Amino acid sequence: LPIHNADDIFIQRRKPWQNKKRKIISHDNNLYIIGEEDFDPKKIFENGQAFRWAEQDGAYTFVADKYIVRAKKYPESATLPPIVVLENAGSMEDYENFWRNFFDMDRDYAKLRRDLSKLDKNLKKATAHGKGLRILKQDLFEMIICFIISSNNNIARIKGITAKLCALAGESLGRFHGEEYFRFPTPAALAKLDAQTIQTETGAGYRAEYIVKTAQMIADGAVDLEKIPSMSYEQAHAELCKLHGIGPKVADCILLFGNSMDIAFPVDTWVIKLMKHFYGCEEKSAQKIKQRGFELFGEKAGLAQQYLFYYARENKIGTKENR
Repeated sequence: LPIHNADDIFIQRRKPWQNKKRKIISHDNNLYIIGEEDFDPKKIFENGQAFRWAEQDGAYTFVADKYIVRAKKYPESATLPPIVVLENAGSMEDYENFWRNFFDMDRDYAKLRRDLSKLDKNLKKATAHGKGLRILKQDLFEMIICFIISSNNNIARIKGITAKLCALAGESLGRFHGEEYFRFPTPAALAKLDAQTIQTETGAGYRAEYIVKTAQMIADGAVDLEKIPSMSYEQAHAELCKLHGIGPKVADCILLFGNSMDIAFPVDTWVIKLMKHFYGCEEKSAQKIKQRGFELFGEKAGLAQQYLFYYARENKIGTKENR
């Protein structure tokens, strides 16, 4: 389906495309998301929630479950709506069984932004700036390991270590555009490894021991990930903190990005800065800042945090350049 022909199946020339509902089309193993304004791969992948992606010329190649996909957005024009192409994402069956949930397609993000923007002037600016951001619903175990790796680390190193770990213990998914990709390892596969091997092969450092011990706990059933979704936020948070290398902030990241708990409110240095800059929160305690987030934003605290986080980081809020 050539992009320039999208109007032939989506637009009646005598009607503005804005009046049409979002449409999902499958063609030649690719998926096309047409007319969805709240879908921007850059904002989705570059907001610290995912680590198995690479950008080139505005296209984002990423791995999710068994899929290797390249996502690219074509902006709206006078005659065409915005179009996101998910190359190699499969059929409509794949969309219904995986991508619909993964990209949180059943949530009305335009309504979410409107609702959050009514809370205060900061969120009004942040939600406008973050239009196109979506919260991915990723594999819970993958999020656990990735955010263990994220401890005291930067995005480039997290991505590198994660890629090497997948190559070390994950199933090959084959080649895509000349490069081989691997599925994320299972708990059992990681539990069989020793920390020294992981450290040597991936550069994970002290985190290698946490990875092995956590994988062993999950593989042995000491922590049952299948029960996490049915738990309350407090119960799920406490359960994850039983795992090696997982503290309160990491547990909140896992619950927000791997378990879709909208209330989970991760507190890192950027969140400390933005809460002080926007809301006068002078607290240094991450727990007290998180509690303030609950008070301000309620059950959507984690979603509000993501828009504020993106806005603050993009505009260098709280740094020397913007004080």
